[in-house]
Amino acid sequence: MPQNDLTSVSRAQTASPRPRKVPRVVVLGGGSVGLYAARRLRKKLGRREAAIVVVDPRPYMTYAPFLPEAAAGSIDGRDVVAPHRRALKGVDVLQGKVVSIDHAKRQVTIHPEEGDDYSVTYDHLIVGLGSVSRTLPIPGLAENAIGFKNVEEAIAVRNHVLNRMDVASSTWDEQLRRRMLTFTFVGGGFAGVEAIAEIEDMARYATRNYATIEEKDLRFVMIEGAGRILPELSEPMAGYALEELKKRGIEFHLNTFLSSCVDGHVVTSTGVEFDSDTIVWTAGVKANPVIKEASDLPVDKMGRVTVLPTLQVADADGNVVPNAWAAGDCAAVPDLLNPGKFCPPNAQHAIREATRLADNLALELHSEKPVEYRHKSVGTVASLGLYKGVAELFGVFKLRGVLAWLMHRSYHVLAMPTGNRKIRIFIGWIGQFLMGRELVSLGSLHDPRAEFRAASVPPKKDGEPVKQTAQGSAAAAEAGDSAATAEKVPAKAS
Repeated sequence: MPQNDLTSVSRAQTASPRPRKVPRVVVLGGGSVGLYAARRLRKKLGRREAAIVVVDPRPYMTYAPFLPEAAAGSIDGRDVVAPHRRALKGVDVLQGKVVSIDHAKRQVTIHPEEGDDYSVTYDHLIVGLGSVSRTLPIPGLAENAIGFKNVEEAIAVRNHVLNRMDVASSTWDEQLRRRMLTFTFVGGGFAGVEAIAEIEDMARYATRNYATIEEKDLRFVMIEGAGRILPELSEPMAGYALEELKKRGIEFHLNTFLSSCVDGHVVTSTGVEFDSDTIVWTAGVKANPVIKEASDLPVDKMGRVTVLPTLQVADADGNVVPNAWAAGDCAAVPDLLNPGKFCPPNAQHAIREATRLADNLALELHSEKPVEYRHKSVGTVASLGLYKGVAELFGVFKLRGVLAWLMHRSYHVLAMPTGNRKIRIFIGWIGQFLMGRELVSLGSLHDPRAEFRAASVPPKKDGEPVKQTAQGSAAAAEAGDSAATAEKVPAKAS
C-alpha cells in the first residue's frame, strides 16, 4: 500500500477511516490534467499542507500530440510517455480504474488490475479523467478496427502496417496483396490527418527495402463525414494540407461515412467498397463515461463535468459544488475569450487549465479567491510527415512545409513533461536524421506467447504420468530427440 498519508485507503466494507492530519486531494486521471495539476499542487503546497493522490489505470502519462510520430517510428514509444512515479515526486500514485465517484460521501471506488475493488476518501477532488474514443455501432468496427488514442495503439498500428508490407512482399495473389497494402483511416481531424500523413510517409520510405513493393502499390484512404479536414485550422490552411496529401496519392472521401467493415470489407455511405486489412478509427472522442454513468457530479448533454471559468464544478444554475474541480477533455470549460463556446479538448488548453486549477485550489486552501481561466490560443501546428507541416500562430502567421514542421516539433518537445523525456526525444531525432528510420515490425510483441503455445506438447490424459528426463538441449539436438519438450528437472548429483 502506498506511503505517506493514505490512511483511509481501504475496502469499502471496513470500518470508518482514521481522521487525517492534513487534507487529502485525490486526482482522478494521470494524463495531461492530472499530472500537471498534481505537480503544480505539490510545488505550491508542502506535505504538511496537503496529501496528494493520483489514480490512473496506467503507470504513465501519454503525450498524445506525439503519437503520430511514435507510430511512424520518428520517436521511440517509451519516450512519448512520462512515468508517474518519476514525474510525480512527493505524490502518491494508485494504479487502478475509477469505477464510481460519490462526491456526497467524498469517496471514489477503484478497480485495481488484480484484487478486489477498494474505496478512497478525500477532502478535495480533481477530475481529469480525459476522454475515450467515440465509436458508433457500425458492423465490423469493433472486430476489425483499432483506435489511435494511446501509445499501445499507435505502436500496434505501426507494427501492423510494416507486417502487412512484409507479408505482401512475398504474396503473389494480386487480390490479397491489394487488400494487405490498403490502409484506411476514419476521421479527418488532427489525430486522423497527422496519423495517416506520418504513417504514409513511413510506408513510402519503407518501400525502398522491398524489391517487390513500389510506392504506387500502397493505397491510403481517408474517410471523413464533414466536407473538409482539420476543422481546427482556417479553411485556406486546411485546403493546403488536403492538396499536399492528395499529391502524395492519399485518397480522401469527404462528406462520407463508414457504413460497414465486416471482415475488412469497407463499405461507405456513398457506395464505395474495397477490402482493407488496416482500419484505424480516429473519428472523435467523448468524455470518460464513468463521469455520466457512475458519479453524482453535474454533467452536460455530452457527458462532460460542468464547471465555472474558475474550474470549480458547478450545477446547471451556476452553484458551486464544494471541493470539486475539473478540467481537460472531460470538462465543459467556458472559453471567456469566445463567449458561448467551450475550450477545445487539446493539450494546449489541458496543460494550462491544469496549472490554473492547481493554483486555484491552493488559493482556496489558503482562504483566497480563485482566478478565472482564460487563455488566448498561441496557434495550431500539425505535422504532415517528415519535414512537412502546417501551422497558424497567433492568428497572424501562417507557415507551411519545413518551417511549420519545425514549429510543431519545437512546441511539443517543450511541452513534454520532464527534462529526461525532452532529451530522449531530441536524441532520437538526431539519430533518425543521421541513420534514417528504423523500419522493423515487432508484431509478435502483441502476443509474445504465441510461438511457445505452438511448440507446447498437449497435456497427457488424466491419470497418465508425464515422463520427464534431465537431458540437456545440446544432447537432445545431437540425438535428434524432437520430443524433448517436456519440463526438465535437475539431475541427481553423481
